Amino acid sequence: MFDGVAKRYDLMNDLLSLGQTKNWRKAATAIIKPAAGMKILDLAAGTGASSRPLADAGAEVYPVDFSQGMLDSGRKRHPDLHFTLGDALNIPFKDNEFDVTTISFGLRNTNDVNKALQEALRVTKDGGRLVVVEFSHPTNKIFRTVYMKYLMALLPKISRKLSSNPDAYVYLAESIQAWPTQSELAQKIAVAGWKQTSWKNLTFGIVAIHSAVKVAK
Repeated sequence: MFDGVAKRYDLMNDLLSLGQTKNWRKAATAIIKPAAGMKILDLAAGTGASSRPLADAGAEVYPVDFSQGMLDSGRKRHPDLHFTLGDALNIPFKDNEFDVTTISFGLRNTNDVNKALQEALRVTKDGGRLVVVEFSHPTNKIFRTVYMKYLMALLPKISRKLSSNPDAYVYLAESIQAWPTQSELAQKIAVAGWKQTSWKNLTFGIVAIHSAVKVAK
């Protein structure tokens, strides 16, 4: 599915989010605080849109994705990044290797969220951080109702006109609706072994950025 939408993936995301993806990336970058000397793992990195600002800030960034189509598109756009084929459930790196492990709009696509969070914990250094950017649930009840109607009704219709693989965006709408709330995801992160879990809502809770720390045992 992701191979099929790779070429227009970033454009479609910008269109369907009404241009909000850039603001979400800026917010995530501000929380990660990339700098020279930092080693960052970007899981489910797709074409590298989330990795680019981290690398531009001087960090050593490793974008990982299990879609070869996404990686191929990413390498064309960002030939200087260390794109790696890999699965978030079996990360192809050693223990305690990264200062920050981040995943943007990809945790929801794993078939074992707890395993993905445990793998992220494994490859992160003691004192290192996890930053998860993911679609979530609007906090205002009225806006949440309007948003869910957009997801389940309008988004699939729009994608049928704009995308060569509209079923991917039907999946997107359904997976967002079934995803845990902010507090429920924070609990999952804590159960996986992370500490000091917190989150920040963006765009009224359409997206939430969860953060946590790996504490040495």
